[in-house]
Amino acid sequence: MYNIKLYDAVAKEGREAFDKEKYLLSEKAENPDGILVHSTVLHDIELNKELKFIVRIGAGVNTIPVEKCTEKGIAVFNCPGGNANAVKELAIAAMIMSMRNGFSAMEWVKNLPAEETIAGNTVEKGKSQFRGYEIMGKTISIVGVGAIGSRMAKACYDLGMKVYGYDPYLNHSRVAELSQYCTFVPTLEECISKGDVVTVHVPLNDENKNLISDKEIALMKDGVYLVNYARGPILDEKAVNKAIETGKIKGFATDFPTPEQMRMNGVIFTPHLGAGTPEADVNCAIMAARQAVDYIENGNITNSVNMPNIALARADGARVCIFHKNRVGMLGEITDIVTGMKLNIENLLNKGRNEIAYTILDFNTEVPKELKEKLETIDGVIRIRIIN
Repeated sequence: MYNIKLYDAVAKEGREAFDKEKYLLSEKAENPDGILVHSTVLHDIELNKELKFIVRIGAGVNTIPVEKCTEKGIAVFNCPGGNANAVKELAIAAMIMSMRNGFSAMEWVKNLPAEETIAGNTVEKGKSQFRGYEIMGKTISIVGVGAIGSRMAKACYDLGMKVYGYDPYLNHSRVAELSQYCTFVPTLEECISKGDVVTVHVPLNDENKNLISDKEIALMKDGVYLVNYARGPILDEKAVNKAIETGKIKGFATDFPTPEQMRMNGVIFTPHLGAGTPEADVNCAIMAARQAVDYIENGNITNSVNMPNIALARADGARVCIFHKNRVGMLGEITDIVTGMKLNIENLLNKGRNEIAYTILDFNTEVPKELKEKLETIDGVIRIRIIN
């Protein structure tokens, strides 16, 4: 029986994807084999020796100690795309409301005496101050054309916008697929300089922190509309606030407002609601469960942020999964030990990811415990699992 600890509410559909005969899911699980987490910060938790994986039910993993997990051979997964439609819809709604001054107009009407809201009186006389712009015919620059950004590109194109995109991590086939409605440019600078609207859809990591700062804002059109439904620190707060005050940024829509921004004119905000729909919760929970089960039962890795994605059909016997340093000669040392024990490898797959690698060995029989003990003597081996 595998113990899975739940740190947050998990949709019923996700919980039901675990076989009750094999898995025990509980918020009180001790020494868990796996963790499912939505928003709880885990940086200070103990990473017990039994822990094999952490799955973030969502996309961002900044609440998880990924580096420490890697050092201990703990796989960290996320669920890219599971909540992408929810974020896309709210980002588009926020963009439109920002360009049409929707929230400012609503607040103005709410504060009018009831009798003055009658058509022809104060509303008709004062509404012109809130006249905004249509999005049709405008240009949007999308920074990060992944799960969410690609959906933004398609939707904005269908709404009549000219779409530019920048994403150096997309492969050629994906770029070709998306190019029917998104014109890709080679640099961030070129991308953001073209848009009447600039929206960011990149993960928060060291590389992307303060991705948009004074230098980048200076390249944008005067009176640009800026949308951030990714993560707050991707934008340099001081630079954005200054640009709002000077009018360089005409409107700013964000899911991550700071206290200062909440008091500024031209800012509309929501309280981190982008992925907050029942549909997104179900999609992500099911995805999280399937990834966790496939890793526990087969050693396959899908959507990991710290291990290479790898999958291999099972043979009839034991499977040995080895998480190790990605160095010259490692694979040879592993196979030397196996052949020295007169064991025949039926299937073998090895994949690297930067400084680490993951190897799957399949056998047609069970393997002795001594194999694990001998493999652990190899310099650079981090963790070994034998799955029978």
